[in-house]
Amino acid sequence: MTSHLTLIAGLGNPEDRYAKTLHNAGFWFADEMARRAGASFKFEKRFEADVCRIQLVGQEVWLVKPQNYMNLSGGPVRAVLDYYRLSVSHLLVAHDELDLEPGVVRLKKGGGHGGHNGLRDIIKHTGPEFMRLRLGIGHPGDKSQVTSYVLKRGSAEVERAVEDAVIAGADIMPLLAEDGLEKAMNRLHTD
Repeated sequence: MTSHLTLIAGLGNPEDRYAKTLHNAGFWFADEMARRAGASFKFEKRFEADVCRIQLVGQEVWLVKPQNYMNLSGGPVRAVLDYYRLSVSHLLVAHDELDLEPGVVRLKKGGGHGGHNGLRDIIKHTGPEFMRLRLGIGHPGDKSQVTSYVLKRGSAEVERAVEDAVIAGADIMPLLAEDGLEKAMNRLHTD
């Protein structure tokens, strides 16, 4: 059986001071996937990324967290794809999403970057035809406040909601790996 999912890239910024910021929701997701599999990340210099390999419904899936800042996420993702000869169409990028309320999680394939610098750089390196797990963090209401909003911790309520989105996203991954994006989207978007 072929997997519909071979690589999950969680987006975030590497330093400890960013660990709990909303922009790191993609890292939270990758960490949750590793935790569920009892796996741990190891830094790989050749990728400039933390990587680990997990089993998901009996299939091998790589997890990657680029370690050279959000706006340079594409290079490490491309390096992992090339090294393991993985298809961009089986790549899922997990990222924070301003256009969704905190706690809302959505799957999609393809599209633009919507101003997200991590997605912008990945598209530059891979093209747009990868799957996205969009983890809602809400919008501060004013465009000029976006940078400071995403680079700080959310309120306890927002953080809890984003953690719920991470868990809902992780819950749907076995279905995505086994049955593909459409079935996973139907289940996730109707629950």
